[in-house]
Order: sequence, then structure tokens, then C-alpha cells
Amino acid sequence: MKLNVGGIDKTLRIIAGVVLIGLTVTDVIGVWGWIGIVPLATGLISWCPLYPLAGFSTRRAENK
Repeated sequence: MKLNVGGIDKTLRIIAGVVLIGLTVTDVIGVWGWIGIVPLATGLISWCPLYPLAGFSTRRAENK
């Protein structure tokens, strides 16, 4: 599994996930807010399963 989520993308995913889950827990939005688990998880593990399918990455290339 090659890491493909980096920098700002990672931060935004984590924030969006936490906000959605928080709004769900406080009963501001419905149960669909649990979908926030997806961006939170992909941000924390720095890997998005859709990026390889699209040939996309927001992570900087590593110097070898």
C-alpha cells in the first residue's frame, strides 16, 4: 500500500471527518454523518483507495 494522501489533503480529511462525526454525536445532523469515518480514516492512514484508480496522489514524491 503506497501512501497517497499528503499535506493539506490529509488535514482537511481529518477535520471534515471529526466535524461530521461530532455533528452526528450531538444530534445536529442525522446518521448519515457517520460517513465522516471515511475521510477521518483515510486522513489518519494517509491512503485513499480511490486515488490509485484515478492515478492521482497529493503526497509529495520522495527523494530516493
